[in-house]
Amino acid sequence: MAQTAVRFGILGCANIARQLSRAIALSSNTTLYAVASRSVEKAQKFVADNSLPSTVKIYGEYGEVLDDPDIDAVYIPLPTTLHVKWAVAAAEKKKHVLLEKPVALDVAELDRILEACESNGVQFMDGTVWVHHPRTGRMKEALGDERCFGQLKLIHSVLGYNAGPDFLKNDIRVKPDLDALGALGDIGWYCIRSILWAADYELPKTVVAMHKPVYNDLGVILSTGASLYWEDGKVATFYCSFLSHMTFDLTVLGTKGALRVNDLVSPFQESYGSFSLVSESDFAHLEPG
Repeated sequence: MAQTAVRFGILGCANIARQLSRAIALSSNTTLYAVASRSVEKAQKFVADNSLPSTVKIYGEYGEVLDDPDIDAVYIPLPTTLHVKWAVAAAEKKKHVLLEKPVALDVAELDRILEACESNGVQFMDGTVWVHHPRTGRMKEALGDERCFGQLKLIHSVLGYNAGPDFLKNDIRVKPDLDALGALGDIGWYCIRSILWAADYELPKTVVAMHKPVYNDLGVILSTGASLYWEDGKVATFYCSFLSHMTFDLTVLGTKGALRVNDLVSPFQESYGSFSLVSESDFAHLEPG
């Protein structure tokens, strides 16, 4: 029996939606069925600007997508403060939910979303793309190689970019009423996710936040970091910032090897992703000049 393509509707025309809308349209097992914005004109412009199929339906209200019986799933790239409202509403309309990260402002909101999806029999997935990249599976295999990598000891994740004056003044990610988590939610999400991924999602015993994070005048985090400690002695650190040079680095150290990747979130090449694994390097192999 042939697999039926999942028909997606998109709620919102944010910049973050451009790449995923293209991926949905190009995939063999998904179909971009509808795009909704707060105005028909904005939705039409989004479809035209991104060269999406002419068959895509245009809606001027988010709720119209949820009421469309031909739509199976929705992608929600709205500001974080709107996630719980629209994710719950989508689940109650029996739509599967693909929710942009950060998925919620706190655990209570996330629990509401998950409970709505579970009680209505629909799937929930967050929009963290890198965990589904083929490279990620190969990296996990490398970390599990006792001969080459050994025992996990340290994880260090740094994600940042120099956002610039206009971003720091106007972007939704620095507005407390839209994305109150700031850099922690936008790119710290990737840091923490990569750490938990490397640690096989074992939660740390202790987390110590960085002293004196940087806030804007509205109290939104622009730069921050933390250290994480596990009972077995492994340690992780992360730093995320809207004020630094563009960096998407992950380093994982074991007793026998080290894994490094410098384009974690979005591989520099669309068709493939690379990483390095160095094994059994020690002072005995060094030749000082």
